[in-house]
Amino acid sequence: MTPKEVQYLIVGAGIHGLSTAWRIAERLISKGETVEDKVIVIDKSGIAAGASGIACGVVRNNYFQPAMRNLMAHSVGVWESDPQAFSYHPVGYLQISCDSMRQDVSQIFSEQQSIGYESVFIEGEKKSEQYMKNMFDDWQAKGITSVLHEKKGGYANNTKSIYGLAKKAEQLGVRIISGIEVKEIKSESVSKSIKSVVTNKGTISCNHLIVGAGPWVRDFWNMLDLPKVITLKDLSGVSHDNVDMWRFWQLEEGVLQVEPELLKTNDGEMPPVIHVDTDAPLISDVDGSVITEEMWGIYYKPDWHFGGIQGGASPYKVKTPVDKVAIDPYGPSSPEFVSGGEFAHMWVSALAHCHKRFEGMMPKYHNEPSGGIGCFTPDSFPVFDCFFDNATIIADSNHGYKMLGVGRLIADEVMGEKQDLLEPFRFERFEKGNLHPTSNSPFPWS
Repeated sequence: MTPKEVQYLIVGAGIHGLSTAWRIAERLISKGETVEDKVIVIDKSGIAAGASGIACGVVRNNYFQPAMRNLMAHSVGVWESDPQAFSYHPVGYLQISCDSMRQDVSQIFSEQQSIGYESVFIEGEKKSEQYMKNMFDDWQAKGITSVLHEKKGGYANNTKSIYGLAKKAEQLGVRIISGIEVKEIKSESVSKSIKSVVTNKGTISCNHLIVGAGPWVRDFWNMLDLPKVITLKDLSGVSHDNVDMWRFWQLEEGVLQVEPELLKTNDGEMPPVIHVDTDAPLISDVDGSVITEEMWGIYYKPDWHFGGIQGGASPYKVKTPVDKVAIDPYGPSSPEFVSGGEFAHMWVSALAHCHKRFEGMMPKYHNEPSGGIGCFTPDSFPVFDCFFDNATIIADSNHGYKMLGVGRLIADEVMGEKQDLLEPFRFERFEKGNLHPTSNSPFPWS
């Protein structure tokens, strides 16, 4: 039965909504209060039905931006707090780069050391090649001049981790209700604070609304009548008017259907998650043609949940006007936004570029729909902020799944404690010019 009134109404049963609910419940219990009927999570489909349920699951701290790096160090700590419940595999993470990125990655390493985040940095082409050959004897990528090996991080199995998170919340008294779709958000006539949400199952009044809706954030932003276009001051101090608040990117991911053990290291262990960014020409493993001579990047890992070697490549911008992008049906069910043959050709050829063991593997590519779309902010980094006093928006800009710790920080803010880790991600940064620095990576989120 749909409640008519609730203290904390959370929209979205994915990584952010459920982790926020879990933490709010913990806080209420610590104060001697009951949780039942005070914290409710609603989702129009169900637990892990959106982006969290199809995420590749990589957990890393490899960020050029200090604010993102600090936030991820916090999140990795939450992943490590219960690896079994979160189906988390702490295998580590490799950032393997060409010379144009060496300085950026060197800075990342230096700042990781300053916050006590364990990592190793290898510089120079010969040393980098030897480091990788010590791990994989068939390593053959060209032009690599640095390797950042994060000893923490790794990956988690997407749906298993979200259901583990849901279990933690429900055990504390949080109620999760599927099949409830928000149609409208109503505000008080005088203060503009949020009074209620109108759903397909009736109206729910709330004291605080928290939206953790992943790529659907555009629609909730519009329901709250927040600006579709903004003024953005760039890092050089120049202001730009009429900048779209949201833009969509197509996420390119897929699976090579081989035994996951194929990617074991020389000593028979499971490897770290591997990310390669390079400007070496990428040659087709199918016909020997040149796929690209521009900068390219891939990531990959062995994954039993996906049944093979799973990973992806740089996304591409969706050219459809923002308000006309069809988010539903989402992910592999979309008739428009799925990875196709061009991605498969590029990704499998890139695997072969890196490891001899993947040569001739194109027939093993899993030709089923995969990927999805992400909703990005103007600078491709998250917005975590409260509007109208009681409407909190978690707009992860597609960084979301790995950032398990964000929900805990959001919950603490909702309970009245401002969080320094969230300060660099306020909406006002666009107009003030407090943007995050960008690296030379081909990925918009690095």
